[in-house]
Amino acid sequence: MNLTEHYNQLYTKSSEAILAGNYQLDSQITNTSDSRFGITLLIRPSEKINDTIQLFLNDLKEVDAAQYYYPNSDIHITLLSIISCYVGFNLETIAVQDYVKIIQESLIDLPEIKIKFRGITASRSAVMIQGFPTDESLHTLRDKLRANFKKSTLQQSIDSRYSIATAHLTVVRFQEKLENAEQVVTIMEKFRDYDFGEFIVDKIELVYNDWYQRRENTKLLADFTIE
Repeated sequence: MNLTEHYNQLYTKSSEAILAGNYQLDSQITNTSDSRFGITLLIRPSEKINDTIQLFLNDLKEVDAAQYYYPNSDIHITLLSIISCYVGFNLETIAVQDYVKIIQESLIDLPEIKIKFRGITASRSAVMIQGFPTDESLHTLRDKLRANFKKSTLQQSIDSRYSIATAHLTVVRFQEKLENAEQVVTIMEKFRDYDFGEFIVDKIELVYNDWYQRRENTKLLADFTIE
């Protein structure tokens, strides 16, 4: 996948939809009874990058504070959604150590993973930071994980929604009618090619999580140090 082309097409289509009022609101964010849970393998960016992202979010908050803005604790790259969130999933139905073993096997001889974050893109319901792996290492790891899990008999739903290939960070979700869509898009344009920084992945987390990866609903199952 050509990530630059993908992000550009997504931004053009979505920003036009936002200006036309054809954006989508997420009605589940404030639903305290939302019981969709799953398990995810994720990467968290460095605190320096998170703090830079908050500068962008602060600009957006000044023109529309009513939307859902991700705190640093919740910002992440989805490396792989192993069991996509669904109502009724319970950790007691799986053996976590079996999942940990497969992940550990997939990390053997893993080359360095470096990710650059530059610019923003959007969907009709969210705003994202664009992530660009500097080589094929992330793609290779995902393919190893896919192959190893699909050879197993463990419960998994990898690629059931879509085959993940990007390295973006979702940082805003629309939960209320936009107070001023034009100002929101103006700020998005300001940060369209902004350099948020880069980092080398030194840890990967396996977590039990809700749909939005909110810290209060997330349980760390295992972490894996990358050397």
